[in-house]
Amino acid sequence: MKPHLLVTRPLPDPVMTAVRDSFDVVGRESTAPLDHDELEASLRDFDAVLPTLGDLYSAELFARVPAPRCRLLANFGVGYNHIDVAAARAAGIVVTNTPGAVTDATADIAITLMLMSARRAGEGERLVRARQWEGWHPTQMLGLHVTGKTAGIVGMGRIGKAIARRCHLGFGMRVVFHNRSPVADAGVPAEQMPDLTAVMAAADVVLVAVPGGPATRHLIDAAALAAMRPQAHLVNIARGDVVDEAALIAALEARQIAGAGLDVYENEPDVPARLRALENVVLLPHLGTAALEVRTAMGMMAVANATAFFAGQEPPNRV
Repeated sequence: MKPHLLVTRPLPDPVMTAVRDSFDVVGRESTAPLDHDELEASLRDFDAVLPTLGDLYSAELFARVPAPRCRLLANFGVGYNHIDVAAARAAGIVVTNTPGAVTDATADIAITLMLMSARRAGEGERLVRARQWEGWHPTQMLGLHVTGKTAGIVGMGRIGKAIARRCHLGFGMRVVFHNRSPVADAGVPAEQMPDLTAVMAAADVVLVAVPGGPATRHLIDAAALAAMRPQAHLVNIARGDVVDEAALIAALEARQIAGAGLDVYENEPDVPARLRALENVVLLPHLGTAALEVRTAMGMMAVANATAFFAGQEPPNRV
């Protein structure tokens, strides 16, 4: 008998075909995260779950289902801060993720946001759509020319290194970075600075690429933002709560920094009205991996993790 597996959100057709080859699948049609009752049922009624961002597998949930049938959470995504991994392990549940598949697509969105914020592209598009553009003139909407400037990368993992390559090789940018552990090879010439404040102060564009979780919550706080240059821009493609959203709004409103580009938010999908009202911020709806081939690759990696686990093998991407 095939293991009984829950897929919590609709996934690309090739992924669903692949997962049905090895599992007895229930594919949930809703695009919303699992609710309280669905989360309990997922642990109680299935051998494995393929969850994703927003499906909150907390310590409290595992306490409510003390003897779960579920043995595997094959997460769709590299980030897994919505899963309390320690509590899952204590309950006898293996957790896997999908690194690698998301690296280049997420780095591409970081560069998209960098250029949109620095060159005021979102503001300019709104001007045209509102039919308020009065024509070209020499001092219209002057932004930051990023070529040759300094990129400050916070988190030099796979995605941070991919961003560094794009900044250095594509725009001739000097790269400085902050990372919690030493990085011997960033892939391009780059300087690891002694602390976060030094990176924030040195950079013309700060690009945040750290994992989510308690250790990085509000890492970019009011003090970090205060260290930035007035002409600098902040880009966040990590997790929303890595940046103190209230502090960022205050910094943008006061023109303490020149702008920001965000793909993630503290309380997705809620984006505060004060943030939406600002012209000096670019707001994307969590598009980091939103390309069909990337989402398909992520799904195939999650399926490979699940298939290996139930074949008695070590999953390729256990966390």
